[in-house]
Amino acid sequence: MTNAPLPSLPFRSATLSSRKATRFDFRPDAAGRAAIAAELGLLDLPAFRLRGEIRPSGRSDFDFEAELTADIVQPCSITLAPVPASLKEPVRRSFVADWQIPEGDEVEMPEDDTLEPLPEVIDIGTVALEALALALPLYPRAPGAELGEAVFTAPDAEPLRDEDLRPFAGLAALKARLAPGDGGE
Repeated sequence: MTNAPLPSLPFRSATLSSRKATRFDFRPDAAGRAAIAAELGLLDLPAFRLRGEIRPSGRSDFDFEAELTADIVQPCSITLAPVPASLKEPVRRSFVADWQIPEGDEVEMPEDDTLEPLPEVIDIGTVALEALALALPLYPRAPGAELGEAVFTAPDAEPLRDEDLRPFAGLAALKARLAPGDGGE
């Protein structure tokens, strides 16, 4: 595990242009990619890029649009063998200046999940890390890796298998036997 700081590319919201887009091309160096890989539990992050722009929207809001591309290596969820993958994902956020945080115990999720309060600093590194974390495959599998069947039982008892726990499969077979025209009458 590396103790290197996570890469950052900050833009102060107050200094962003209110007339034209601010473009960025975030490509961390090897040490930065190693820090991101360690943070997300990746085996390797050979390539990582977030390229896009922050555009003014209305008087004081901003739209963030970018494309994330990455080559990653994750441990297989079954064997822990390295599983390489390439990712390409759009990243969208809408930073709203007058965002009101809902109060109360129960809060409805807004329909637009890209809405966020406008921070004092928009850190492209933080957005990139979050976007990569959301884009990662949840259960990567190495070729040929399969979950085996675990069978547990008390001594002197017949073990239950996966097929034994599928009652509707038996009903489907019964229905097929009793269907008219099959000679099951």
